[in-house]
Amino acid sequence: MDPQAFWLTIRLAALVAAVLVIVGLPVAYWIAYSRWRWKFLAEAVFSLPIVLPPTVLGFYVLVALGPHSPLGRGWEALTGHTLAFTFEGLVIGSILYSFPFAVQPFAASFAAVDSRLVAASQTLGASRLRTFFRVILPLSVPGLVTGVALSFAHTLGEFGVVLMVGGNIPGVTRTVSIDIYDKVQAFNYAGANSTALVLLVISFLILSVVYALNRRVWVWK
Repeated sequence: MDPQAFWLTIRLAALVAAVLVIVGLPVAYWIAYSRWRWKFLAEAVFSLPIVLPPTVLGFYVLVALGPHSPLGRGWEALTGHTLAFTFEGLVIGSILYSFPFAVQPFAASFAAVDSRLVAASQTLGASRLRTFFRVILPLSVPGLVTGVALSFAHTLGEFGVVLMVGGNIPGVTRTVSIDIYDKVQAFNYAGANSTALVLLVISFLILSVVYALNRRVWVWK
């Protein structure tokens, strides 16, 4: 197993999960409580990465990060290099790819909170922000745990978007999934198997912990 690729993947997954908590919570709150008539269109856009082929999403992300896009030109002017085929670009692509895996559990947990508790909090004079942190968020812990774990695990195993946006640069964008692909291409099935087993075990442990924690929270209720 390539330790450099492994730790780069762990760092990428942890960073993506952390960013999705910051970005995903307000989006999930809006999905759960907005009464906008056309909200379903926004939900469809947010959920596109679930059904889109990774190569399609990766292609459009690559175009958006390239030197001919406003974002790519702005980044190049600030840093001297483009976003494509860099770790930063890999983070952006991974955030977009794992976005629904965090936001959907967040939104479902917010929507499941008893509306009477929310109304009571606001009746007592609490602001929406205070109600969110004191009532909604504590009652949504199972969904939050699920969203963070799924986004982390999903980023660990992504391949198509990573390859399209980041390429295969050792120490920069080469993740574990690409390392497995390279080993298979080189007919190193033993090495590919050992690396794949590590991902399999990590994914199994993450899901086991999520189900165990959610079951305990449910039982305590």
